[in-house]
Amino acid sequence: MTPVRTLVVWCPDWAVVAAGAAADEPAAVVRANRVLAATPAARHEGVVSGQRRREAQGRCPALVVHEHDEARDARAFAAVAAALERYTPRIELSQPGTAAFPTRGPSRYFGGDTALSGAVATTVDEVLWEWGWAGTAGVGVADGPFAAALAARSAAPGAQVVEPGGAPAFLAPLPVTALDRPDLADVLVRLGLRTLGAFGALDPADVVARFGADGRVAHRLARGLDERPPATAPPPRHLEVAADLDPPADRVDVAAFVAKGLADELHARLEADGLSCTRVVVTAETENGEVHERVWRHEGALGPGAVADRVRWQLDGWLNGPAASRPTGGVVRVVLAPDEVVAARGRQLGFWGGETASTERAVRGLTRLQGLLGVDAVTVPEPRGGRGPGDSVGRVPAAAVDLGEDRTPLPSVAAPWPGRVPPPSPATVPVAPAGIDVVAGDGTSVGVDGRGALSAPPARVVLGGRLVGEVVAWAGPWPADERWWDAGTRRRRARLQVQLHDGRALLVHVEQGRWWLEAVYD
Repeated sequence: MTPVRTLVVWCPDWAVVAAGAAADEPAAVVRANRVLAATPAARHEGVVSGQRRREAQGRCPALVVHEHDEARDARAFAAVAAALERYTPRIELSQPGTAAFPTRGPSRYFGGDTALSGAVATTVDEVLWEWGWAGTAGVGVADGPFAAALAARSAAPGAQVVEPGGAPAFLAPLPVTALDRPDLADVLVRLGLRTLGAFGALDPADVVARFGADGRVAHRLARGLDERPPATAPPPRHLEVAADLDPPADRVDVAAFVAKGLADELHARLEADGLSCTRVVVTAETENGEVHERVWRHEGALGPGAVADRVRWQLDGWLNGPAASRPTGGVVRVVLAPDEVVAARGRQLGFWGGETASTERAVRGLTRLQGLLGVDAVTVPEPRGGRGPGDSVGRVPAAAVDLGEDRTPLPSVAAPWPGRVPPPSPATVPVAPAGIDVVAGDGTSVGVDGRGALSAPPARVVLGGRLVGEVVAWAGPWPADERWWDAGTRRRRARLQVQLHDGRALLVHVEQGRWWLEAVYD
């Protein structure tokens, strides 16, 4: 039941390091329009993780924004993982920016945990110095990867060693937000359990009865234990999958395509045995006998997509890495071997809202389309603030949006927006407005004065000299004076809803004396 003594290396804000930003440059990496990581210079200006892109740019106008690229992060972090191989060949990666390995052998060889952590910190600083980020990484040693990771975060920059058996005392004063479970932490705080020590002091049976399986895992972590009791038996050998590549692959996409099939096969074998994989060993071998091996860990269960991504990251960092560590031949063999498996406990999908089977199928479909058409070719609608139908909803690449998060519009999207056309929204919005004319009964063009009043009731809608339809009803106008403070982008226009004699309804607007068809209602 004693957790494995573990060393964790944590490189804060790794995404901006991998993006090539300098520490003294105000820069940030965004994912799904939220700040994922920021440089110290940006944080000094008030930019923090979780902020909306617009808010961050408002606080720091000079902010340089980089889009998140997980493959880029993993490719850059391969240099740090390679440097750690001088201490042990079995480097365990959970995500780009974090690496870990058991300290039992390395600690004895290098003279104890303190000497080992100091040497590792120096090695990592040597790598980060090339990017201009020396002195930012943290190294922690403790019982179990959870306590070691928190020790590394609290030590950054530098190293911290938690004595054997001292993990519970080290964790006790830390806030429950350290569990990285926002919903659970919110409930615990409202119950008065604000620290890991207070939460860990509860009876395990009471925690399971109130919070279920996830609460049980969090309770074990708060007590300084591993997520689950260690599995002493090795995974069955029949779960290991391998593929030989002929001819040898010297391109990442070719090897990654083979790895995708291997990941699906591994997942099918695990499902047949009722198991889930939480740690997998990825081994690649070249035609010249060079072998590259990494251990990948995941907090939950590694699905086929997650395994395939990690194989691609590993091969990308190896095949396209520095010339000194790059292999001299193409990849001829890829092996996926489960290193830790647990009983599959299944997953309950939402009944009243939340995650559903149809949501899961939609996400899988989008992922497949991205693989066929390209990452930026697949877009999804995103609510935005605005007065017109073309402004209120935009399309963004699906890769830039967290499809699993709540898509409820922000308060700024539903702001009053004076001059906004009332609901319902139109069904069809052209890419570009079409020029038309709205005329009165005497044949003159209808105008809108500075007070927002029509010069005459609209009678007909004309397009290119041809009658589109007789107006039987109309509503509006809704004048809007947008960006009045900027002479270069200021726009004054008034929108009008008209219903034609054949039942069609149009949204039109007048700007600088010309009428435009903006949208069509069902």
